[in-house]
Formats: sequence, C-alpha cells, structure tokens
Amino acid sequence: MPFRRTIRKHELRQIVPLAESTIYEMERRGEFPRRFNLTPRCVVWDLAEVEAWIEERKRAPRGNISKPDVYLRKSRPVRAGSNQV
Repeated sequence: MPFRRTIRKHELRQIVPLAESTIYEMERRGEFPRRFNLTPRCVVWDLAEVEAWIEERKRAPRGNISKPDVYLRKSRPVRAGSNQV
C-alpha cells in the first residue's frame, strides 16, 4: 500500500484559505474531504483528497455559482459612522 500523507489543521489552512466554520459546514454537507481521528486528540485530513478537491474546484465552471438575492433581505446594511437614525 502506498504511503498516504495526512495534514493537520494548520497545514490545511495554509493550503485552503477558508474559515474553520466554512470548512466544517462544507464537510457536513459532503462538499469537502472529511477529517478523521488518528488518536482521540489528533484530527487530520488526507492530503491527496484535499488536493483532488482543489483540482475539482479549478475545473468547475464558474457560471453556476449563485449569489445572494439582496431583495430578500429584511433590512439594508448601514455603514459604520453613518448619520442615519
């Protein structure tokens, strides 16, 4: 069996510049490689799976990315320092 390299969170964050909460949500939805425990206190990702995910994202068409519908907002954001009351 070939050697499979695993990476810990700090290495993953250098490769994939997403917030931890974003990575967790994507894992939960099945959109990102799942982490696994080596020991009860050591969580890792398979580097080959993460690299394959990146390559898949590079090949994915950008046209199907949906943007938030701003017309569904309940209120309009107010800039800091604005004089609106």
